[in-house]
Amino acid sequence: MATPAVKVYGWAISPFVSRALLALEEAGVDYELVPMSRQAGDHHRPEHLARNPFGKVPVLEDGDVTLFESRAIARHVLRKHKPELLGTSSLEQAAMVDIWLEVEAHQLSPAAIAIVVECIFASFLGRERNQATVDENVEKLKKVLEVYEARLNQSRYLAGDFLSVADLSPFTIMHYFMATEYATLVEALPHVNAWWEGLAARPAAKKVAEFMPVDALESPKKQE
Repeated sequence: MATPAVKVYGWAISPFVSRALLALEEAGVDYELVPMSRQAGDHHRPEHLARNPFGKVPVLEDGDVTLFESRAIARHVLRKHKPELLGTSSLEQAAMVDIWLEVEAHQLSPAAIAIVVECIFASFLGRERNQATVDENVEKLKKVLEVYEARLNQSRYLAGDFLSVADLSPFTIMHYFMATEYATLVEALPHVNAWWEGLAARPAAKKVAEFMPVDALESPKKQE
């Protein structure tokens, strides 16, 4: 009996949806991206709320399993298909993956997202950039990246000398961040910049990056 197809619901231009797609691409899993329109409010329709009661994307259907929250989806995919990216060789490696995934979720991404929203998505959302928000979060992100620089001076990747989901998870939001004038924050730090360039050169990352063209955000109509 054929394995049920994996389906991902959402719009790939979202860094959260693309985070799930990146895990699938890294794991070599065939999947179907089910197109949805944010402008049409597809995420608020009853059929989608049945998948995710919070009305967010992405949602992943894997046979009888339905999951939401992009990091949980990524961990599920990797746990099932490529567990080495979760640091399964030892408890210590797994713990380091967990630490740096938490750092990404609570330290790196909030600041990077705030900058990206103002510098890239504000015009897409039909409003002016809030430069005060940008300035505040640039200072926050600069401090976080200095911590990353120190860590990456000690090991090739965040959890050690092996690629993990802790490295992959920030890729999609950092893809947008690197399209802003504040990319110099990364470029000024040699170990962070080398880490970033290595991630961006991965075949899975290149494929997912094609789903997130920055110029597609010039007009909301392009996401429909």
